[in-house]
Amino acid sequence: MNVVVVGGGVAGMTTAYRLMQGGHQVQLFEASPELGGLVRTFDVGGTRLEAYYHHIFSSDTTIIDLINELGFGDQLKWIESKVGWFDDGKIYNFTTPKDLAFFGPLPPLDRVRAGLMGLRLRRREDWAEFERITCKDWIEKNVSKRVFEKVWGPLLEGKYGDAYDQVAMAWLWSKVHLRFQSRRGVSQKEFLGYLMGSFQVYIHEMERRMRAGGVDIHLNAGVQQITATGKRADGVVLADGSRVDADAVVAALPSLLFKKIAPPLGEDYSSKLDHVKWQGAVCMVVTLDRSFSPIYWMNIGDRSMPFLALVEHTNFIGPENYDGNHILYISNYLPQDHEYFGLDEDQLWAIFEPALKRINPAFTSNWVRQKWLFKAPYAQPIIGLEYSKYRPDHRTPVEGLYLETMTQIYPEDRGQNYSIKMGDEVARMVVEDHAKRVSDARA
Repeated sequence: MNVVVVGGGVAGMTTAYRLMQGGHQVQLFEASPELGGLVRTFDVGGTRLEAYYHHIFSSDTTIIDLINELGFGDQLKWIESKVGWFDDGKIYNFTTPKDLAFFGPLPPLDRVRAGLMGLRLRRREDWAEFERITCKDWIEKNVSKRVFEKVWGPLLEGKYGDAYDQVAMAWLWSKVHLRFQSRRGVSQKEFLGYLMGSFQVYIHEMERRMRAGGVDIHLNAGVQQITATGKRADGVVLADGSRVDADAVVAALPSLLFKKIAPPLGEDYSSKLDHVKWQGAVCMVVTLDRSFSPIYWMNIGDRSMPFLALVEHTNFIGPENYDGNHILYISNYLPQDHEYFGLDEDQLWAIFEPALKRINPAFTSNWVRQKWLFKAPYAQPIIGLEYSKYRPDHRTPVEGLYLETMTQIYPEDRGQNYSIKMGDEVARMVVEDHAKRVSDARA
């Protein structure tokens, strides 16, 4: 079988890799200069660093298995994290139940309610009813309005903007349910996983193995159209106008981009692609000559601030790994038409710098060594009510055409683990469908 994979992010790479292992001919087309998608990296102090912060949870067994399969299990380290919360001009520790007991933005009774909420969601396996109620309504009804106003509301607004009150509780259940599995012991400290040298270590090894196994990888190679004869996919047309034939096509793309290049998909399937909206991401990475704070992951509870979170990577993976640089991610999820997408590095820094001083009054730009700015227009699907009704199938209405996109990762949230899992699943579908077609043709 000859398969074309469009998109060289983690999901597309996984599908191509598994098909290669099954003995199939694969061509992979990626529009950017490198594979990895949102896991792409750049050099800091002689070590690769992700353009967008990454770690994994102990429940992320699919990526853990793949890392072990590729021979890098000894480089996967589990490290205690330190989460904080900034509000009212103060940084609060925000990791363990003990931290919650002293969390100033909430009165004592609401601290207890917030803690019980976490335990309740952690123990809950059946999430179907959470599809029918928003986070806002569920928390205000079952926990307290104050907990929503001071904790979950600011986080949802920071991540989803004006749609913060439309996000289904199923999304939050998944976040809490899975994250709590990375906590250990009576103190419930959180341990997160990181692949030393960056997650690009396993990306590069997959690429090496694919090339050695005969996968034809094309970088800087955009696809302008997926073609079909009748109701069956038969290849792609590249940006330069050349054509590539295929027995099956796998599109590992954001759903809205897929629709633009796909053959007619029918009204029902197309409406599912249109239904889900996306948030983009704007992330500035800054290297400093000293630590900004003692916190690894700092949530920003004050929505007057111009960013959602600060992730000080070197409070997780030490600065000695980056030639002494302290690394700070300044993170935002934003509507795709937000003004930040039109601003350059200096313009955004003029907005961010005063806010950083509000958190650490001693901070000055003299601490800064380098800055990088990364933008991704398709970073987070907005998970609304009854989302499962609008989740498109991997098998599209066009025979031999498959879609893998973040809108299909549900109820789990998007991430490397579930992209790899999706890539595995789609590869199996492609093989199964091909075998059935061959069997039918012989019958």
